[in-house]
Amino acid sequence: MPDKRMTEEDALLFHAQGRPGKLEIAPTKPLTTQRDLSLAYSPGVAVPCLRIADDPAAAYDYTARGNTVAVISNGTAVLGLGAIGALASKPVMEGKAVLFKRFADVDGIDLEVDTTDVDEFVNCVRFLGKSFGGINLEDIKAPECFIIEQRLRELMDIPVFHDDQHGTAIIAAAGLLNALYLTGRDIKDCKLVVNGAGAAAIACVELVKALGVQHDNVVMCDSKGVIYQGRSEGMNQWKSAHAVKTKDRTLEEAMKGADAFFGLSVKGAVTPKMVEEMAEKPIIFAMANPDPEITPDEVKSVRKDAIVATGRSDFANQVNNVLGFPYIFRGALDVRASTINDEMKMAAAQAIASLAREDVPDEVAAAYGGMKLVFGPEYIIPAPFDPRLIVAVPAAVAKAAMDSGVAHKPIIDMEAYKQELQERLDPTASMLNLIFEKVRSNPRRVAFAEGEEERVIRAAIAFRNAGYGKPVLIGREDRIKQTMDQLGLAEAGGDLEIFNARLSHRNNRYADFLYNRMARKGLMYRDCQRLVKLDRNVFASCMLALGDTDAVVSGTTRTFSDTFEGISRVIDPRAGEQVMGLLIVVARGRTIFVADTSIHELPDSETLADIAEQTADFARSLGHEPRVAFMSASSFGNPVRAKADRIAEAVKVLDGRKVDFEYDGEMSPSVALNHDHMKRLYPFCRLSHSANVLVMPGLHTAHVSTRLLQELGGGTVMGPLLMGLAKPVQIVQTGASVNDLVNAAALAVHDALR
Repeated sequence: MPDKRMTEEDALLFHAQGRPGKLEIAPTKPLTTQRDLSLAYSPGVAVPCLRIADDPAAAYDYTARGNTVAVISNGTAVLGLGAIGALASKPVMEGKAVLFKRFADVDGIDLEVDTTDVDEFVNCVRFLGKSFGGINLEDIKAPECFIIEQRLRELMDIPVFHDDQHGTAIIAAAGLLNALYLTGRDIKDCKLVVNGAGAAAIACVELVKALGVQHDNVVMCDSKGVIYQGRSEGMNQWKSAHAVKTKDRTLEEAMKGADAFFGLSVKGAVTPKMVEEMAEKPIIFAMANPDPEITPDEVKSVRKDAIVATGRSDFANQVNNVLGFPYIFRGALDVRASTINDEMKMAAAQAIASLAREDVPDEVAAAYGGMKLVFGPEYIIPAPFDPRLIVAVPAAVAKAAMDSGVAHKPIIDMEAYKQELQERLDPTASMLNLIFEKVRSNPRRVAFAEGEEERVIRAAIAFRNAGYGKPVLIGREDRIKQTMDQLGLAEAGGDLEIFNARLSHRNNRYADFLYNRMARKGLMYRDCQRLVKLDRNVFASCMLALGDTDAVVSGTTRTFSDTFEGISRVIDPRAGEQVMGLLIVVARGRTIFVADTSIHELPDSETLADIAEQTADFARSLGHEPRVAFMSASSFGNPVRAKADRIAEAVKVLDGRKVDFEYDGEMSPSVALNHDHMKRLYPFCRLSHSANVLVMPGLHTAHVSTRLLQELGGGTVMGPLLMGLAKPVQIVQTGASVNDLVNAAALAVHDALR
């Protein structure tokens, strides 16, 4: 079920708004001309078909098979929801497919198989197998999941991986390796107790045994107690494989003197007394979801020397499957592995464990409130958004596949492969997630200037629920509460802070402040009083200027220029910077930063150079090495255009400043964004690759081009972000969604943290 950071309405709207669901199919080849269509389909498609008929391996060269994984479920064990059926599991399977794409650039296709019969399920999957490079089984109940996976692995020549089992096992094993290292234990001597005997628990036991934990040192428990040799009640072949000789019959007895505990069972299964009776420096992985067997606080209350991990993101050391499955399949697909074997799983666990021991990048540490994350009891598992995972885990898995003889396409140059992995995913999405995590760790107070609007109210609640900070709605309290009632949000938003600008006791203070700024710019005192009372952007900006809030968001009811006019009466530019609008475009694995899209009508060369520097700095903050192109209708003087001299002059200005990033111009979009075209026609161009920062020559050009881009689609557009003000303000577009408002508010908070 949705957690406390979101409402049911948020979750439903997220899945329903725009195009329903979370996935779509997009072509990877041009389909604009008759020739394109003839090549893509008949008659051209016959050529690769015949080539594949002669050599089935050629399917990896001429189709998307090699980058496609089927995410398959019958809905018999969905998250914490149980047996809700195949169709009801579809949102989860789509979500899993999205994670594949987001974290490892693997195309996931969800398939919901409407049967609980093992034979029917196996046959369905096996006969569809030629469509995919791998099979990710998901949310299938035990013991059927064991049978299904084993039979499919025997029948199919592509990787088959049940993530509920092995994903959890790999991350837990990585954490255990590091916990044993920190506590000075040898894995062969570790005494482990496991509570739970389902798919994940058995997979965990099998993997840690493969890594070196001795069979007799693992005591497994289920709802009936210890699984011991000779027990008959509630047993099956998978439990029996892990039965041991022991006098212990209960979990409490088994825990006495144990070095480590894995919980994959239910909330409250472990008591503080059990933890007290464990060995020195106990290792406790309480992985039941959504609530662990015992909380870290309960553990620490009796054992300060314990190392604790859970499945939750609000505690240290989260055992999160997303650290594993996308990258494991990435490595398996890249070497065309026939299976995912124990060697590959162990390699993944060891790579994840090793990554946690390395120095943590500053941008990852920033997501944890600026704390310096150092390998130790509170950091034994990497953060889910660590950008190094895309290199470390697939490379390790691929090497293990080659070493164990299951790779059909070995990698010759491993260093080149690592570089390819590094470049495979655009860093923007990861960096934005890290920014939002940093905001969550450093929440601030944000004024939503148009507080009576439905979208704004919903965004304020979502902003608060996400943990980004405390929203303040500017508007009439009766109107806001009436809208909340109509939306069914009276309870959810009942504690939101509301300021009525007409009635606020702060008005005199704000009017005095504004008058001191504007008295020599044509405003009389009564004008300032009127603006403070009637213009909510002015009121909210005064709150910000005088420290009564930390950031402001506006723009849903007025144009950018009208909104900016009110704000600029109160907030000055940041010293040494240009105020500008910055658009971030993420499309087909590349990110483009476009500036200025909002402020400067026809910037001169110095202003263009300033915009270039500021945008380059921002691009770097998101993990991009900036390559700046000054845009124009001409390229390097051809054809000659009126007023283009200032654009070429901006390049000379940057020459004089001796900046440390690539830049050149003037150039057209077809040159800036097409490296082959650039080098063929203009070999003297200074850019080493296609530009990722576009400095626009004027507001008209910027506005028309970016609005066309937004309306025609083909990528994700964020912004325009308002840059260069002395205080954090974001102005959204009038059609902004709730999600746009929440993102803008979070980015404003991030600006406040500078």
